[in-house]
Amino acid sequence: MAYVPILKGKAGEFAALGHVTPEVRSHIRPVMELVPDPDVRDVLETFCDRAMDAVPQGAVLSVDCGALPTARVLAGDAGGPMARLSESLGLRGVAMCPVVRHTDERDVLVEAAWASAEHRTGACLRVSVALDPPRRLPDYDEIRWLLTALRLEPEEVDLLIDAGPVDSETERDRLADRAVRALEALAPWGWRHECIAAGAFPVDLTGFPRGRATPVARRDAQLWRRVLNGCHGRVPDFGDFGVTHPRMPARSRGTPDPNLRYTTPDAWQVFVYPRVRAGNDDFFVLSADLVDSPHWPTTGAGTSWGDARLKECASRRRSRAGGGTEWRAWATSHHLAVVTADLTTRGGP
Repeated sequence: MAYVPILKGKAGEFAALGHVTPEVRSHIRPVMELVPDPDVRDVLETFCDRAMDAVPQGAVLSVDCGALPTARVLAGDAGGPMARLSESLGLRGVAMCPVVRHTDERDVLVEAAWASAEHRTGACLRVSVALDPPRRLPDYDEIRWLLTALRLEPEEVDLLIDAGPVDSETERDRLADRAVRALEALAPWGWRHECIAAGAFPVDLTGFPRGRATPVARRDAQLWRRVLNGCHGRVPDFGDFGVTHPRMPARSRGTPDPNLRYTTPDAWQVFVYPRVRAGNDDFFVLSADLVDSPHWPTTGAGTSWGDARLKECASRRRSRAGGGTEWRAWATSHHLAVVTADLTTRGGP
């Protein structure tokens, strides 16, 4: 069983991916989503530069540019986002697996076919079963047409069933049923891999109490376990959205209060601290409280690269407490390590 983290293609997430251990790396099949950002002159080139620094030689990065407009990004550019990504990542020595949807326009699928042929990594078919907006499953003719456009056979394609946000126990159960039906309908094609993914982290940290940890149930993991009980074929891989909400983030405004989204077996422990000290020095206090809490793992700073940085903050062995990008990187690093360990030792998240 593999772990499929669907991560936003931002600096913090790439930093976490770049610091995973060989053990974690051998068990994950990461999907990176390009995030539209009006403050970045060239989103595609920035993404490719980060991938070059973070993705180890020989690893394959599944890339989803579905949130970007399919038209040319800059005047004079040849091709859409998929074609540019394929060329730029290839020049940087990063192997790319294009993510497609059965609703994509033919031009997008043609570019995905080029990328697949260039990188020889197949493709990833992402099928949404989310409640909002409701989607129907692709039928036989649509799957056959898509495979023909990609010039691939099913055994060269990963199936990613995306249940989207899970905001309540009721939604968890409804989405699990939809995911089981999708798996039963689509699995007979004989895909290379099959994965069920969902995300349960809130949209933002608005309303969270300050100065203490607040648990948030990992309903995405609960959903996967319910799917496992309902399916009768091979066990699907587990996917989630790390420590973020599944939808694309709104444009950030202002400086966030010191915060940390810390993964434990059944919940995220969300720490949000008021800004009292100069700069972000309140994060030093937050880290010390984490290390002294029951949520700090027995493996301590050795759990992940991110945990080692948090221990440094708790011990005041860093001159600066970092900012939003670093906090997200450290939290994501810890999350990748914890989920991978649970999958390999317990057989599930």
